[in-house]
Amino acid sequence: MATWDQFETEAPDLAARVRQRFEAHKTHVLATLRADGSPRVSGSEVEFIGPDLMFGSMPGAMKAHDLRRDPRCAIHAHPADGDAKVSGAAIEITGPAKAAYASPPGVHDYRLDLTEAVLTSVDEATELLIIQYWRPGKGVSVTKRR
Repeated sequence: MATWDQFETEAPDLAARVRQRFEAHKTHVLATLRADGSPRVSGSEVEFIGPDLMFGSMPGAMKAHDLRRDPRCAIHAHPADGDAKVSGAAIEITGPAKAAYASPPGVHDYRLDLTEAVLTSVDEATELLIIQYWRPGKGVSVTKRR
């Protein structure tokens, strides 16, 4: 797993384009796993703080219960001008470190330890679907499809 900072170091161009997609809109879609293993999708906001991609949850929200049980999740940026997704493990910020986030009492703050990032776009000139895929330590792979 990797921090956002590591992603930027290993794949600066792709990281910049994925970040731009997340910063273009306020709300995105967070996917978590329910106790029975089925998916749950929830609206979520993200923020880039220091070396990390951060997100939160209101007290008592089902997504917080899901993440405490199983931290695996994915976040899909509001789709427009490229389809950006990141996956990994949500690590809850607790204890003295939480004071740096100035969240209201009871709010859950998470950083995402990345396992992958994907950007899908269409090359208008060739009408090719372009999928750029990054995993920590493995660089960027590109797939093109009609």
